[in-house]
Amino acid sequence: MIDVINIASYICQRYKEQFGLCIDEMKLHKLLYLSQRESIVQTGEPLFPEKFKAWRYGPVLVGIRQMYKDGSIQTMPLSEDIKKYSAVLDKIFQTYASKDSWSLSSITHGEYSWQKAREGYASDAQCDVDIDTDDIRKDAERIKTRRALIKISALKNVDHENN
Repeated sequence: MIDVINIASYICQRYKEQFGLCIDEMKLHKLLYLSQRESIVQTGEPLFPEKFKAWRYGPVLVGIRQMYKDGSIQTMPLSEDIKKYSAVLDKIFQTYASKDSWSLSSITHGEYSWQKAREGYASDAQCDVDIDTDDIRKDAERIKTRRALIKISALKNVDHENN
């Protein structure tokens, strides 16, 4: 595992380099959540131990929120350990970084882990419940299965075209 601050700093810095803009706070939290899920997909393990809160617009890391607000997260030096997670972070940037924050919020609203943590809360209600990492694992398994099915389908299409 790696310190979540290193992951958040990396996302902020890479986003600035890639898009020429500072990442907005909502997008940062969504990319952190998706990075956590993607790490479980690729490695079977989470990137970091911190728990997300199931807030109204999706998963939020409260400690990162405060650091973002005071501007310190975007200037943190990056750890060399970040290189170990390049496959996870590259996948997240390739798939999600160009999407707007509200689209990412919609994606996270479709996650079992977020929905389960918010059970019993109205859609517009405040909620400070932790999202269970084991529930994120269930979302990761769903993604893994979907990717495997897509791969099988693509192989069948190639095989069909070759015959």
